[in-house]
Amino acid sequence: MGATTCRERRDHAATLTRGGTGLLSCGAMSRPIGAVLLVLALGGARAVGADAIDDFVARHWKRPLDAQGPPPVRATPLEASLHPEACASCHPQQYADWRTSTHAASMGPGVAGQLVELLASDPESALGCQNCHAPLAEQRPLDWDGTRAGASAIYDPRLRHRGLVCAGCHVRGHERFGPPRRDGSLESVAPRDTLPHNGVTRSPAFLGSKFCAGCHQFEPDGFRVNGKLLEDTYEEWRASRFAREGVQCQDCHMPDRRHLWRGIHDPEMVRSGLTIEASTAAARLAPGDTVTAMLRVTSTRVGHAFPTYIPPRVVLRGELLDPDGRPLPGSRQERVIARDAELDLATENFDTRLQPGESAVLEYRSVVAAPGVRLRLSVVVYPDWFYTRFFQALLLQGAGRGAEPVREALEATRRSSYVLFERDVPLT
Repeated sequence: MGATTCRERRDHAATLTRGGTGLLSCGAMSRPIGAVLLVLALGGARAVGADAIDDFVARHWKRPLDAQGPPPVRATPLEASLHPEACASCHPQQYADWRTSTHAASMGPGVAGQLVELLASDPESALGCQNCHAPLAEQRPLDWDGTRAGASAIYDPRLRHRGLVCAGCHVRGHERFGPPRRDGSLESVAPRDTLPHNGVTRSPAFLGSKFCAGCHQFEPDGFRVNGKLLEDTYEEWRASRFAREGVQCQDCHMPDRRHLWRGIHDPEMVRSGLTIEASTAAARLAPGDTVTAMLRVTSTRVGHAFPTYIPPRVVLRGELLDPDGRPLPGSRQERVIARDAELDLATENFDTRLQPGESAVLEYRSVVAAPGVRLRLSVVVYPDWFYTRFFQALLLQGAGRGAEPVREALEATRRSSYVLFERDVPLT
């Protein structure tokens, strides 16, 4: 997974520092796991050595991905296609899930808008971004020979904006790859030359967190903010109890092998990983009394830092409302969970994220000034807090030919916030 070099990733992040149109993230391979075992306990149990898993992942995610090349002679046009709709003809559920996922949107307007100018000014960095956002060789508009870029002869513009398509994970050289069957077996049910697209090569690597590391973990010498890697999700998981207990990324983000990849943008997914408690010291108060309350958020089932990355902000909030439901001025108090950084990523302002098992507590105190007042305790999630400010700044400085998609992305980030928890408590 390492073909995007460490220097490229550092330069890529520095583009943002220079006020350019670099992306906020692109992936890198993490160092190998030690001698651990990935155990498949579905039906016929088997254990596969970590070295074999690492070798498969390294081959499968060699960056940049090679072109698929000519399809097998006996392949039908449907089998030769790299478009997700071709896969949908036999895998409708997986396709329906994928269409709703962030993987399908990984080359959305925010990324594509930034790459418009970057492909011209710094094609090496722009193509490095696509190693995760649109990894197929057939999705790359340019070829890079180490010194210069030229038009790609195999580029499919219809495919590029589909993001991380099915083939990005499952097709190499027109050969299909996938996980073991649910009983843990790897063998074909019939001679492969009798099966659609010559069958599938199965590997337990598809069921392990290492498979996800290339796009969700910077290398040890990758770009850092305040001495910490910009993206460290895989290592956060490795340090958690979930890794020790054998809970993989796929267990939460691909439940029952669904191709959903839900995350911070999905309220139900976030609720499933947290325990939220709210309490007040007294049920009824008189005007002039002081209300005290507690709002606690605990990361109980999140297998990495919450949130794991820079864009989101989670706010624990308490405020008093008048009888008509309007917030009383000066009554709002907040506790923020986030990794907050300047737009140039040169400075980290604070890091209050929760590691697995940790809690954030808002202890609220305020005087009840009038009758009819109630207390509202809430937890509000802003999944794209950083991106909203970043896209605003980018448009102000000039996004060039990418301005229209960046403006579209900005509006989407403004709509992405949601109330995760809310409780109103009558006080008087």
